[in-house]
Amino acid sequence: MPCETRRLPNQTISQRKEEIKTAVDKLSAALAAGKIKPVVGVKGGIAFPGWAEGQQGRVSDACAFRRLLSSGSALAKMAIERAETLAGRRVDRQAVAQGLHAHNGVWHDHKG
Repeated sequence: MPCETRRLPNQTISQRKEEIKTAVDKLSAALAAGKIKPVVGVKGGIAFPGWAEGQQGRVSDACAFRRLLSSGSALAKMAIERAETLAGRRVDRQAVAQGLHAHNGVWHDHKG
């Protein structure tokens, strides 16, 4: 996955994968507990406002979203479904894959 390429100097792929897994597991637990509320943007992007572990671990919301869909808890997936319902639209996986993301509530169409 693209987020696995954001390694620190001397960090192995295995270490990076574990770092991502740990960060996304914490996000999954926070979503399940209702501590973090996902937001679906107008163009179908997804963001997890307040998710500090992702910023510290250099894990993008898009990467976390893909990981949650493939291996997240049912409660975390339900939180994403609730966000889609509240927004009146589904997360657009193509928009997410193309790099649509948010910083501090402002949506951007570029990767990074």
